[in-house]
Formats: sequence, C-alpha cells, structure tokens
Amino acid sequence: MAALGVARGLFRACRGITSVDHDTGEILKRAKRLTCSLLSNDGQGAERLKTAQFADAEVQDILTRIAGLDLNKVFQPVKQELKPPKYRLLTDTQLEEAAQKAQAQAKKLLKMPPVLPERKPIKDVLCEDKMLEGMDKAKYVFTDITYNIPHRERFIVVREPSGTLRKASWKERDRLVQVYFPKKDRKLTPPPMFKEENLKVMFGQNRHQEVLNYSLVQFEPDSAEFKRVHALTYEDIDKHGKYVLLWSSRLFGGLVWYLVSSHRIDGLLADMLQRERLEDAVNLVHLFNLVHPQSDCALQAHSQQANGMELLKIYADSESQRAGFIKLALQVYEQTTTHSSA
Repeated sequence: MAALGVARGLFRACRGITSVDHDTGEILKRAKRLTCSLLSNDGQGAERLKTAQFADAEVQDILTRIAGLDLNKVFQPVKQELKPPKYRLLTDTQLEEAAQKAQAQAKKLLKMPPVLPERKPIKDVLCEDKMLEGMDKAKYVFTDITYNIPHRERFIVVREPSGTLRKASWKERDRLVQVYFPKKDRKLTPPPMFKEENLKVMFGQNRHQEVLNYSLVQFEPDSAEFKRVHALTYEDIDKHGKYVLLWSSRLFGGLVWYLVSSHRIDGLLADMLQRERLEDAVNLVHLFNLVHPQSDCALQAHSQQANGMELLKIYADSESQRAGFIKLALQVYEQTTTHSSA
C-alpha cells in the first residue's frame, strides 16, 4: 500500500509538469522530496519529521559538543584587583584530581543561556473611567511588592491621565521590578552601549562576547531588546567569520542555534572544516536536519543513512547556498588528512 501511495503521488506530481521552462534539477529535487515524504507517513516517519527545539536533550547535547571545551579560554585572566600568586605542591594524584575539578567547573561555566520565543506585548485594558479624565497629567502606577510572588506573575497596573486603567507593558514592568527588587549590575535605563551605532564600535574591537554577556544582565531573555542585540551580534560574527570569538564559551550554542534556524550555516561549516573539526561539522549538519526535518538534506540523509563526509556532501549538494565553497573546503580537508596520514 505504501508503494502504491508513492506511485500515485509521483504520478500526480508529474501530471502537473507541462511547461518546458521548468528546471530539470528542481523537478527531480521535488520528486525526491515527495517520495521521501510519502514513505514517512507512518508513525516513525511522523516522529522523525518533528521539528527539534532548543531545549531538547539531543539538541543540547549537540550544541555542548560543538561549543568545545578549552580550559585556557574558559579560565583566561580577567581584569581584577592585583593579588600575589599562590603556589601549591601537588602529587600526580592530586594534580589529576585538580584537573578533573577544573573540567567540572568549566562545564558549569559553559552552560548555555536559554533561547526563548519573544514575549507577546501586553495590551490589556481593565477599565475606562471618564470621570478621572484630565484630573492629572501624570500616570499612576500600582505595583504589588509582595516578596514571595514571581516577577512574571506580579500584578502591575497603570492609570492613564485619560482615566484608562491598563496592565503595565513589559518595558514598564521591567523598570518597576528593577526599582523594587534591584538586580545586580542592571540599570533602570539600558546603557548607551546597546545603541546600534555604539554596537558597531564594540564589534570593530572584537568585543562581541562582552556585549552578549552584558545583555544577559540588562535584559530578560525573551525581551525584544535582548533579541535585537543578539541578532546584531550574530549577524556581525557571521558576516566577518569571527566564530572563534565565541567558541568554547556559553554563548557559542546560541550563535549556532541562530544560524541553524536561519538556514545559514555555510560560513560556520566552512570554518569548522578549515580548522579540521570534522566531527563538529558533521554534528552541525545533523542539527540542521533535526531543526529542518523536511529539507532535502534531511530527507536524503535519512533515506541513505548517511554520516560523516557523506552527510556533508549531501548538504553541499542539496542545501548549501555556497556549494562550491563547501565542496572546496571538503576537498582541502580530505587532501590534508590524506597527506597527514601518509
């Protein structure tokens, strides 16, 4: 029955092809996609075509492996009060225990911040009282400051000079919560650094990581400003190929997720191949297939059970916008590894 369904689907697809202006390659690509889609209509296929989410265990595992673990970068010196160094004499066993402890601490420091959908605007009007219209020129804000209430559930309303009583917007809520329950290093008004013209200066100084770290303090992870700052930072990194600035940091996973979700992994993929990180490149394409399960690459990789270099070649042929560049990077990598093994 499955084969009959596939045949019927292909027949209907081919019946519609009457114009000689259609590109042959595009027609074959559509036919392959239709074949794989029809073959996956069973329960397992439906499960496989489920789009992966950032919080999924498999996605987190892939992003953690791609992010890398460079202890020298994780524990790089930071500007602080100058203190005399401390020296300790360790046995081999104690040294190994200290190294394991450093590894565990580094993994905690590399824990990725959450990636959340942007919160929906608050536009709830509670009532209109025309008797209060014009009684004052200022807005009145009423805030529940009970300590044991989560900030997201805290009741905050605003009385407009027009007499309208409404729920506070997210911007107003963030400001008032900071007034009554101040968060360390967060400002009531976002610093000028987050203006686009100032961000360009920061990017020119390769201070992308500093911008992202500060945005995690200043903004909520689902706010529009947070999303804007991160998007601008990721765009600049991808444009100039500065992926190494975030590699082996807790911020690298967010960059990878942004590029994968935007169908723009070519630059990062080529960078991984140039740095001879083949396993990371394969994991990147695998993640792409999880996020876009109905893409040509995902369908062909599933049907061929592809892995390793074959998976990368399938991506280059079916999805890449810079196929020639990716294929050249693959050739260079193969030649380099061949010469090294010889």
